[in-house]
Amino acid sequence: MKNLSFCRWPSLYVFLILFFGGLLRGESAGQISFVKPEKNQLEVAIAAWGGTAIPTAVAWDGGYFAKHGLAVNITVVSASTSVQGVISGKIDIYQGGATAIAGNLGGADIIYVGASVDKSSLILLGQTGLTSFEQFRGKTISTTSPGAFGEIVVRMTARKHGMELGKDVKLIYHRTPSEALSTFLVGNADGLVIGPPHSDMAKQKGATVVFDYYKEGVKIIGPGTAVMREFAQKNPNTIKAYFMGHLDGLRRAIDDEEYAKKLDGKYSKITDPALLAENYRQGLRVWNKDMTVDPAAIRVVLEDSPDGKGKGADPKRFYDNSLIQAVNRDYASKLFPGEVK
Repeated sequence: MKNLSFCRWPSLYVFLILFFGGLLRGESAGQISFVKPEKNQLEVAIAAWGGTAIPTAVAWDGGYFAKHGLAVNITVVSASTSVQGVISGKIDIYQGGATAIAGNLGGADIIYVGASVDKSSLILLGQTGLTSFEQFRGKTISTTSPGAFGEIVVRMTARKHGMELGKDVKLIYHRTPSEALSTFLVGNADGLVIGPPHSDMAKQKGATVVFDYYKEGVKIIGPGTAVMREFAQKNPNTIKAYFMGHLDGLRRAIDDEEYAKKLDGKYSKITDPALLAENYRQGLRVWNKDMTVDPAAIRVVLEDSPDGKGKGADPKRFYDNSLIQAVNRDYASKLFPGEVK
């Protein structure tokens, strides 16, 4: 027995070294969930797969949501329908953009609790020969849902050029980016405001870049994590677990480019390696490691809300950073040491 007991000590010693070594490297953050979700099944809606959604795809397909006790179902739904679903309770989380603000302005207490992206990757493109916004006077631009960030940035751009949306420039709305792209490619719209990969597809077909909103430094949430405030209050651990799963997916997406591109192709149905590489590159430059909501990204939407209700509204009404700040402190800071506090 003494010999057996003695033999166990080296194994225990090795285990302790590996365990505490993992803690020092921050690996425990990627292996241990610190919360027990109140609700372990989540219905999540996104407007489209693409470069900004790659970490979500990795978190879902790679099992990182499941690792934190969540059974997540993700469905592609138009932005306006997604917000209606969140308001009705049929959808728990809308991982999307500015339409959540429109829902709040319409009277629903829907808020952002995190922002996985808040740097716009949208591009305004024109048919051959259209190279300036002034040339869109009297013309049409293809976009996605009413109130989504495509409409917001075009409204903002029109205002800055002394033009009025609906009077000088008209938008053609669509349920999905793919539909918006199709309308443009068949020549039924003069312009297209869209993000990757659809913007890259349009450029491959000869579309010209009129405005690159990333290069213009436009901050606008999309995608962000939008929920009903009551849902956040009743399910704080569920949202924390969702954030931790997303952050694990983000860490994997950054560290494993080939895996990230593989999943991007799987969900976006893109097979062109060049498009997938560009999609990854554009996603990498906008993914937030610190998903704290920046009020400035909300203010952009409020200033150019379609119905004017947003003017003068307090940005604080549209978000709650308490949950993501807790996750940053206890989890993200270990996954991304020195980058997140």
